[in-house]
Amino acid sequence: MTPSGTNRRLLIAGWILSGLLFAGQVVAGTPIPANNPMVLLKQADSIKLSDQALFTQILDQLDDVSTQLSPNQLEYLHYLQGWEAGYHGDYETSDELAHELLDHAQDETLRFRAGVLLVNTLSERSRFEEAFQRESRLLAKLPDITDPDARGQALVVAAYLYEEAGQYELAFNYADQVFRESPGSYSCKVDHARLAALYKSGRLDGIDEQLARGIELCNRANDILYSNSIRYYEASLALRRGQSKKAIEMLKSHYAEVKRSKYQQLISQFDALLAQAYLDAGDPGLARQSALAVVAQRARNKSGEPLSVAYKVLYQLEKQQGNLGKALDYHEKYQDANKGYLNAVNARALAYQTVQQQLVANKLQVETLGKQNKILQLQQTLNTKASETSRLYIILLITVLAFIAFWAYRVKRSQLRFMKLARRDGLTGIYNRQHFINEVELQLKYCRKSSREVCLVLLDLDHFKAVNDTYGHATGDQVLKNAVAACQAHLRSSDIFGRLGGEEFGIVLPDCSLQRVVERVELIRRAISTSARRDEQPDLVVSASFGVASTAHTGYEMRDLLVAADDALYRAKRDGRNRVRVSDGVEFFLRSV
Repeated sequence: MTPSGTNRRLLIAGWILSGLLFAGQVVAGTPIPANNPMVLLKQADSIKLSDQALFTQILDQLDDVSTQLSPNQLEYLHYLQGWEAGYHGDYETSDELAHELLDHAQDETLRFRAGVLLVNTLSERSRFEEAFQRESRLLAKLPDITDPDARGQALVVAAYLYEEAGQYELAFNYADQVFRESPGSYSCKVDHARLAALYKSGRLDGIDEQLARGIELCNRANDILYSNSIRYYEASLALRRGQSKKAIEMLKSHYAEVKRSKYQQLISQFDALLAQAYLDAGDPGLARQSALAVVAQRARNKSGEPLSVAYKVLYQLEKQQGNLGKALDYHEKYQDANKGYLNAVNARALAYQTVQQQLVANKLQVETLGKQNKILQLQQTLNTKASETSRLYIILLITVLAFIAFWAYRVKRSQLRFMKLARRDGLTGIYNRQHFINEVELQLKYCRKSSREVCLVLLDLDHFKAVNDTYGHATGDQVLKNAVAACQAHLRSSDIFGRLGGEEFGIVLPDCSLQRVVERVELIRRAISTSARRDEQPDLVVSASFGVASTAHTGYEMRDLLVAADDALYRAKRDGRNRVRVSDGVEFFLRSV
């Protein structure tokens, strides 16, 4: 609720009288003197993340006397109001104010900051291609911007944007540039971007100490929002290591701070991680409560990872309690949310590559037009002089044009290659989850028409976290690659193979009977058990559990087939791992090694 005008004026007056502004110059309820609005604006700008309540009250105070503000002060107020609207998810208002400043603001620096704001809100709405296009224009203008705050904001947003697109080296470069230009001013924010890039790129050596330093740095700067964002990665890391109680303690001890920030993205991230941690710790009641908190805010998290995690936790809870109808419903919602999240991840990477290719193509187009103009000029010279030398120049320039056309063709091929890469898992080279699901849905539709049987196999490497913790992530990556190679040795060209996430994989075998599939899966299980590089790690043991489902028993609906295979995989894990289980209750005698 917005405080009354009298309370706002009393608070601002008390704040001014306390010495933070011009002591004794403002009395509650009186208009702001002409020399004070800019001080208030700058103060509001400096606390917009550290003290949201006071920031909002200052904006309301200034809005009440907006007719007394100069044009520059009014534009500054509109910028801060646009920032506030974007922070709370009111993108329509934020866009309107940002575009107004971009088109009409007198101050070049304020126009630049409005552009930075627009890039930030575009990326939050998954409008990545437009965000990268605007960011490229901002970075081109950066040499002309002398204001250190505006430069720092642009570089921080660049670091975040390229980190989200998976361009981690670019993110590190922009982070380093902020540290060089503005040591201290943006250290907390840019360190958060750098730590996010380290975490997401899997560079975890020494990351515990770096996360702790980042939290301490943000606490000293009073940037509670960013310190808790770093704490989210710290808790995520604890959960990945199987330390669910430690993760819960980290999250709950700062949960009230996160709620007070009213920043929905971070609140949902905390709730989703708590839901998974409570589930792992064996507390289904609190796991459900945290997951439902994320779902309650689903309007703001339609394509976000937190919503995907929340639905997956709810699906697992219902399945554990035997509520198969609700479990199926939540599993379908989990698939939709996860697909949306993966679409957003791939869209960021593809948008970056698309914009880079557009820049190259535009440059080639300009060069081509320049060459064409020269050819026309030389042709005119030929008409008047019939110069043999000019003819040679024309031949030379036509050759150059042919080279440019060939280069444009290579650029197009490069674009197609990037689109293909967006469908592949970066580590193993097989289909990623999104493309695997798409291919399976197409295969099921095709086989339904001819009533051909399709089998789905879900496999999960046993105790894979222990492999990473004991031998390191390099060995863990090699184990994943070896397991994939072991599977591919027993797959046909018509089979569909994809990595669903972490150590979980999916295989679809069309036009193959259940009995034959189980025999082939048993061969794969044995091959994985012998896939470890025992010469380098003689004590390393690798095995996998398998769940098999067939359309002969589930029908051709994707979600039904996935739930059935997942249930069979769960039973394989429960029965001791390193074995194959079939979903419909028909079991085959298989020996475990």
